[in-house]
Amino acid sequence: MMELIKVEIKNDTQVVSARNLHEILGVKTRFSLWTKQNFKHFRENIDFTSVVTTTLVNNGAKRELQDYALTIEMAKHIAMMSGTDKGYEIRDYFIKVEQAWNSPEMVMKRALEIANKKVEQLKIENQEMKPKALFADSVATATTSILIGELSKIIKQNGVNELIVDEKKIVMGPNNLFKWMRFNKYLIGRKGTDYNMPTQKAMKLGLFEVKEKPKTLQDGHVVINKTTKVTGKGQIYFVNKLLSENGIQKEG
Repeated sequence: MMELIKVEIKNDTQVVSARNLHEILGVKTRFSLWTKQNFKHFRENIDFTSVVTTTLVNNGAKRELQDYALTIEMAKHIAMMSGTDKGYEIRDYFIKVEQAWNSPEMVMKRALEIANKKVEQLKIENQEMKPKALFADSVATATTSILIGELSKIIKQNGVNELIVDEKKIVMGPNNLFKWMRFNKYLIGRKGTDYNMPTQKAMKLGLFEVKEKPKTLQDGHVVINKTTKVTGKGQIYFVNKLLSENGIQKEG
């Protein structure tokens, strides 16, 4: 089939340039007015999208031009609305392009391409999820819950020296790690009895456990001391997250 107008594929959709269509239809109305007259029946970001192209002017400089990527369906309607023999010829051409696009062979080809993309994406995600050498020779540490202060040492040993809180960099250390966890809603930041206790979100992720220890005061009154400890899963989670945030990669 001889190509009458260039058809491109964007986001798995066939589109054509509005300027190209305007030129091939032989429209005498200037482009900006033509689009204003013809586009009012169509929806932006559904039937067409705004794009900017460039063209060379006489002195060799580049000049930006407003253009639009039209769906084949919209382009068919506009071609037919022109009411010219050329318009109907272009419309018939678009119909043939659509038929070829929707043929069993092309549908299968696109399905295979989508499947291959998903496989590649899964490979990338699996690679990212692989445990890194976070604890060097002390991997066994991840099987035991530890204090947040101990976690800060492990994170620092893995090359993370800074944390970002509210777009500001702060030095890695126990107090600042608490601050980072409160800022990112892993620990409760509201002052009160629950201060520095895990948030519901963090507990659902299995990042912390709370150890309770009774303590008898001099007056015989018993209170419960609560200590937030980072689980093995939490240790891996936080070290991975902070390595990633700092652009540090370690091979596992």
